[in-house]
Amino acid sequence: MPDEMTLRSDIRPKLAGVDLERAIVRLAERQHGVIARGQLLALGLGASTVKHRVGHGRLHPMHRGVYALGHRRLSVHGRFMAAVLAAGPGAVLSHRSAAELWGIRASASQRVEVSAPTRRRAGRGVRAHLASLANDELTELEEIPVTTASRTLLDLAAVLDGQRLERALREAEFRRLGDATSLTVLLERHPRRRGTALLRRILAAGRLGDGVTRGELEDCFVAFLDAAGLPRPGLNRHIEAAGRLIECDSVWRDGRLIVELDGHATHGRRSAFEDDRARDRALSAAGWRVVRVTWRQLEREAGPLESDLRRLLGEGEAKATIGARRGGDSTP
Repeated sequence: MPDEMTLRSDIRPKLAGVDLERAIVRLAERQHGVIARGQLLALGLGASTVKHRVGHGRLHPMHRGVYALGHRRLSVHGRFMAAVLAAGPGAVLSHRSAAELWGIRASASQRVEVSAPTRRRAGRGVRAHLASLANDELTELEEIPVTTASRTLLDLAAVLDGQRLERALREAEFRRLGDATSLTVLLERHPRRRGTALLRRILAAGRLGDGVTRGELEDCFVAFLDAAGLPRPGLNRHIEAAGRLIECDSVWRDGRLIVELDGHATHGRRSAFEDDRARDRALSAAGWRVVRVTWRQLEREAGPLESDLRRLLGEGEAKATIGARRGGDSTP
């Protein structure tokens, strides 16, 4: 993992004038509004100029040697990135914070968790774990260096109880967050880590893959639509796109709307995740709107989901009516 001096490949040393200012802004934008002192020096800004800009409110210290550009109002991603930069070379987002970035589990903590190969005082609001991570345990998500989904689950096993860990595993499965280096491989690689025994018991029980079947998820979705008074879709229909037939979970042909139900146990691999995105892209190019709905959203976000679908179906009906008046055809 690159260090803070060369975290972004487009840094070129000793820029000046307008080019320097543009490079600073561009890098900070890519890093969610934050930038490290080492990166500023590498770009060509002098140490005295950095101090001057801090004093005049152009750079706002967030951690030691890490600044917000222009203002302190950072997004969650900005807070995450600032903590990674503060933890030093090779640091990545990890544990509960990584789980939040992956969408596996929300974190109520105000402290951002990171892992780094060396100890370094990262400052208030950052919890740094000492860890030497293999290259296949690291990745980037939203431009933020982070542990892979599998490594994140391994780390969560050390800090969560059984019920919360199983819930996180189930959510990762529903989101189809598989990695080339699987959780099983990581358990073999790190057999003595805290929490591995608990993690093995949960995986051995075999409940994750049986948690929610495709049929159960479809039944739940249809029941949700009926309760909301929304029209039922065609289930498991084939749509022609990109020269092939693509099977889709829920199809409203008149509204050209497709809802894919995420959470099938058979799609827990990274390759399946990539295939799904390619399918979505082909369907969108063919004029369909594709929305993905998870079990968690059906269970916990039914109100907003109903509102969004009602609006999408209403828009689709209006477009279909206009198309019919013009002699168009709303079906493929």
